[in-house]
Amino acid sequence: MHAWLCTTPTGVETLNWTELPTPSPGPGQVLLEVKAASLNFPDLLIVQNKYQIKPPLPFVPGSEYAGVVLAAGEGVKQLQVGQHVACLSGTGGFATHTLAPAALCMPLPAGFPFVDAAAFIMTYATSHHALLDRGQLKAGETVLVLGAAGGVGTAAIQIAKAAGARVIAAASTDEKCALCKAQGADATINYSQGDLREAIKAATDGKGPDVIYDPVGGDFAEPAFRSIAWRGRYLVVGFASGPIPSLPLNLPLLKGASLVGVFWGDFAKREPQHNAAMMQELAQWYGQGRIKPVIDRTMAMGELHAAYARMGSRQVQGKLVLVNE
Repeated sequence: MHAWLCTTPTGVETLNWTELPTPSPGPGQVLLEVKAASLNFPDLLIVQNKYQIKPPLPFVPGSEYAGVVLAAGEGVKQLQVGQHVACLSGTGGFATHTLAPAALCMPLPAGFPFVDAAAFIMTYATSHHALLDRGQLKAGETVLVLGAAGGVGTAAIQIAKAAGARVIAAASTDEKCALCKAQGADATINYSQGDLREAIKAATDGKGPDVIYDPVGGDFAEPAFRSIAWRGRYLVVGFASGPIPSLPLNLPLLKGASLVGVFWGDFAKREPQHNAAMMQELAQWYGQGRIKPVIDRTMAMGELHAAYARMGSRQVQGKLVLVNE
């Protein structure tokens, strides 16, 4: 087998395509032939030693992937050799083969392509948990999605529309706003142009959004929060822009609004039954055509450095997926 090995987490340039022995699965594990792996923002942070999870060295990055079960370890009952699965394990995906925890593998229904499956779990689970569980989104409410052209942003648009909400998508270019429109957004805001608060006010007839979905952080957080509707819910999803904003606590007081943390990874660990039910619903929605990952492009697994460069330059719209050919 081959894998992109990180021996020194000081940046993407230190990753090397390395030949390694193909491992055998231990108890509770399966050996997967990796068919596709998506690139997520944490994959960029983890090789720079900037992510909250710091795996022991050396490690293979690639948090989310899909493939075929080649062998199952002791105690694995729910998966069979030859079965197609997707997995979000945090590491291991940027390789030809990997050992995956069987408990974290999502069996794929017939007709679920590997490229879509590799781009599915993180973005859709995060957005579903954020909007419907933490945000308690109701049909007829208005959602503002920041960073709306990215992987979690496009998933949030689709899920909010599936829930019957009105969606305002905010992105940094007209091209990205057009992509959001194509995903079902009712209105768009290019926040690189003009005043964000004024744009939100105009798009909501002065009422403000009921729910704000923010995977970006940075400079847009405070003007967005100042625009929120009475009893609004501000979902803190992540900080893709880099800086973690500090919000004056009088803002939630004045708006009767809630500042709500979203940590899907811990939700999945602490509430596995609720998470499993959510994933089942998402798989059904995919089968019904209500949601579908937006694929920016596919690239060969050997082009990982170029894929990281594309993500780092904020060019990716939707998800970038690496494939083993």
